[in-house]
Amino acid sequence: MIKKAGHVLKTLCKTSSLPLHRQSQGQMDLSERYCYEPSLKWNPKVEEYFIKAYGPEHFSRISEALTKEGCIMNNLVSKCMIPGLDHVIFVRGSGPHAIDYGLSGGKSPKEVIVSRKCAEAVLRGAQVYVPGVLACSAHVEKGDVVAVSVAVEQPGADGGWGANITRGTILQGSPADPYYFERNGLYIGQGITMLSRAGMFRVPVGVAVDMNCRVFDLPSFHDLLEGEIFLQNLPSIIAARALDPQRGERILDMCAAPGGKTTAIAILMQDEGEVIAVDRSHNKVLDIKKLAAEMDLTCITPYKLDALKAVRRSESDDFAASHFPQDVVGIEERIEKTSMAASDDLDAELVPQSCDVNSKNGTYSSKAVERKIMRKMRNGPGRNHCSGGRVEKSKGFLPNSFDRVLLDAPCSALGLRPRLFAGEETVESLRNHAKYQKRMFDQAVQLVRPGGVIVYSTCTINPGENEGLVRYALDTYKFLSLASQHPRVGGPGLLGGCQLSDGYTEEWLRPGEEDLVQRFDPSSPLDTIGFFIAKFNVSSKAA
Repeated sequence: MIKKAGHVLKTLCKTSSLPLHRQSQGQMDLSERYCYEPSLKWNPKVEEYFIKAYGPEHFSRISEALTKEGCIMNNLVSKCMIPGLDHVIFVRGSGPHAIDYGLSGGKSPKEVIVSRKCAEAVLRGAQVYVPGVLACSAHVEKGDVVAVSVAVEQPGADGGWGANITRGTILQGSPADPYYFERNGLYIGQGITMLSRAGMFRVPVGVAVDMNCRVFDLPSFHDLLEGEIFLQNLPSIIAARALDPQRGERILDMCAAPGGKTTAIAILMQDEGEVIAVDRSHNKVLDIKKLAAEMDLTCITPYKLDALKAVRRSESDDFAASHFPQDVVGIEERIEKTSMAASDDLDAELVPQSCDVNSKNGTYSSKAVERKIMRKMRNGPGRNHCSGGRVEKSKGFLPNSFDRVLLDAPCSALGLRPRLFAGEETVESLRNHAKYQKRMFDQAVQLVRPGGVIVYSTCTINPGENEGLVRYALDTYKFLSLASQHPRVGGPGLLGGCQLSDGYTEEWLRPGEEDLVQRFDPSSPLDTIGFFIAKFNVSSKAA
């Protein structure tokens, strides 16, 4: 991979200059509307919590940084100068740019409103696809130039959030339009329509708007050097390096999708040893298999497995699976089997509670199974089984069977950027994320051998999921200790703790621990996503 760095660098440089027609923001009053100046909305109690954690000024900077794309400079492809990362190439975008929306004469441009999730994808370089279009100006034809704005969720009367726009609404370019004032400063670029207005709301798929003039400009890497490069955020690269995998070791990546860290680990091991990559999603496991094949890595074995069920107590745990019919193993697997093949008859060897007899064929089926069948007939096979291809399922792994474990845990993802909305998370949901992560960490501790290593990481700014997990780990497992990390790029962790108005208290790091973790602050000069990495050494578990 390193030998190809020069070739990769030259190829990427060719993609980093895209012609865009931009000018400084217009001198008309409308320029205050047609711009990109978002303000991130938070749940009030979550905002209170983060202000206590970071202080009002620091949290304001973090909140503003999250609405922008990271590492924004002029279009630039350059070799990473961080020691130990000589295989990494930095690809930086440019922006935010002021867009010429053609406001001369005071006339509003033709416009398309997209959903917030669609807009966030556009800010990361995607096109506007049909499902993301909510509303459009009248008389828009294929090939028209349109401004693209976003409808961000607003607080509702019931205390929730929503974007209450009827899909297909006709925009008049007047204050009577839905979310007219709420969309001030939420224009994400300009593009060429690939479909007429009627086509956008008639067809189910396809590109609706080709974004040729963006607020943030990122080089496209679609089908570029497939199998030779993998795009990752810098902290994700650091997490794999912090694990420090060695040739011949047995490594577990507990929540491996989409596979970037998994393949990075395999490359660092020079494809010698064993990297077990697990994920609970069928399609995501297929993605990991595909990526490993593209990169010609043979030491990676992906499995479908829920990380909360990663520990298998003994070899005899597979006795039921090997000695009894598949349908007898459990109702959960029975339902899953039925969802994959709705037309298959259910085996009648086991009659769970709340099951009825199907008088037509004499088999037994539960009400839950019947509902699953009906949903599948109505909606199709579903995302988890629509891609084709087989994946291996795992029953889990024996305790102390891995040299190193990487737990890049599912989290609130409040460090990902750019984002236009954060109100969906509540204090309660943040606490639930932390509980879920502790359960996963408990599994990791059981699976790693004495003398091994655990690396824990998240892509959130929430201290409860970061420093709070570290405190739980060190207080619960006395044989764990924080280890130094190389390379060290991120900043120190948060000391102390936090008490909220409801009396809930969190304890974070203690003095001397803060420099043993890496916290990536999106408002820092490094300008990355929000991320956190902690590395633990495992001593004798008998202690």
